[in-house]
Amino acid sequence: MHYEPAEVDAPTENLWSSELYLEFVPKLFERLRREFGTALLMRQHTTTPPAVGEVFDSIHDCQQLIQEQLIDYIRTTVVHAGGISHLRKIANLAEMYHVKTGSHGATDLSPVCMAAALHFDLSVPNFGIQEYMRHSEGTDRVFPHSYTFADGMMFPGDKPGLGVDIDEGLAAQFPYRRAYLPINRKLDGTMHSW
Repeated sequence: MHYEPAEVDAPTENLWSSELYLEFVPKLFERLRREFGTALLMRQHTTTPPAVGEVFDSIHDCQQLIQEQLIDYIRTTVVHAGGISHLRKIANLAEMYHVKTGSHGATDLSPVCMAAALHFDLSVPNFGIQEYMRHSEGTDRVFPHSYTFADGMMFPGDKPGLGVDIDEGLAAQFPYRRAYLPINRKLDGTMHSW
C-alpha cells in the first residue's frame, strides 16, 4: 500500500499547544509512577522491543537512548541521518550497547533511499530489521531497481552501485508538484515540528 504523508500545494496546518501538553504530561507520569513505581523502565512491561529514531538527524539525537539501552532498535534512515557514513557511526555506537538497526523504509523515501538502506544493512554486524513498504508501480517504473522483496526478505540484486536507475523519459511524464508535510503552529502562530 502506498504511503505519502506530504500533501500537494499548500500544507495542512494544525494547532499545537506546548502549554496544554506541559500541563497534561506531568499528570500522566505522576499516575504512571503511582501505579507502576518510579524505578521501572518501559521495556519491563512489554514484550515488544522498543524501536525509535526515524526522524533523528544525528548520532546526538540517539546517543542517550543507545548508551542507556532504553531501545532495542535504532530506526534512523539514510536521508535523515547524514547518509551512509553517518548512519554507520550510529550503528557502530549501537553495536557496543547491543542495539540493532531497523532503518525506516516508508514509501515517501525513494527507491534510491531504499537501496541505500539495504546496502547499509548488509554492511553492519548489528543489522536487525529493515522496514519495507512497496512503492507504487509508477515509481518503480521511473526508478527501475535490482533489489527485490520475497518471502519477508530483501535481496540487493547484482547491478553495480546501489542498483537503481532512472528512466528520465518516463519521469518527464510526471512533472514535479511541490508537496509539504503538515505544519504544526503553536497558539501564538510560530511553527512547531511535525
